[in-house]
Amino acid sequence: MLVEAQDLAEGVRMLTLNRPPANAISRDLSDELCAQCHAARDDAAVRAVIVTGVGRFFSAGVDLKQAAEGKSNLGNLGGAEDDGVFALWTMPKPTVAMVNGHAIAGGTIIALACDFRITAAGTHKFGLNEVAIGLAFPYGAYEIARLALTNRALRHVALEASFLDPARALELGIVDEAVEPTELEARCLDQARRLGRNGQLAYAHTKRTIQQEAIARIMARTPEQKREVNAIMKSDEARALIAGQMRSMGSR
Repeated sequence: MLVEAQDLAEGVRMLTLNRPPANAISRDLSDELCAQCHAARDDAAVRAVIVTGVGRFFSAGVDLKQAAEGKSNLGNLGGAEDDGVFALWTMPKPTVAMVNGHAIAGGTIIALACDFRITAAGTHKFGLNEVAIGLAFPYGAYEIARLALTNRALRHVALEASFLDPARALELGIVDEAVEPTELEARCLDQARRLGRNGQLAYAHTKRTIQQEAIARIMARTPEQKREVNAIMKSDEARALIAGQMRSMGSR
């Protein structure tokens, strides 16, 4: 299973991204995340969801190998009902990101798709580095980030495209809290349980109201806008920058 589900106490379900070594978002992982989010949504016993990753990564974002081969669903990230990140973002129940390690590009978007984000102090990195490797921001991912961050924070994160430590991520609002590593899981469980005690109908309605304008903008994308994003992602510039990034990763 690329996304493992575990039921904890008081109606909390933990979804763990399990695609070592970096929990990169492949088509299959996105499909499984979508299915698991819909299952949690439809299970009356589930009152809140925690999302985390195995190993040193929360998620390194979209699988760059698939992107380089033109097999990625990158342009649709967060942008349709059958997309895993979109299903997580629009889940009518409380969601908490337990950011246990590196959250890069689409990994940061997964975190921002959750209602609350908690990480541990450490040396792991956050960042929306799409422009650094020549990629256009997918419209869905952009709307998720736009809703979660202030304009100032979004400019710093998306246009500087640099990697940020947990302290800077906290300052910019990418995460809501940074706790000691030994306290991370307990703090996330406590937050999820507390949120899960809220009125479910009221929570779902309020969350939907907060998101409705952003969702409407995503659904209003024109074919021309979609082609523009895809053209940038398939450009010679993007291919060269992605290849360079992959070489850099392979040399570490």
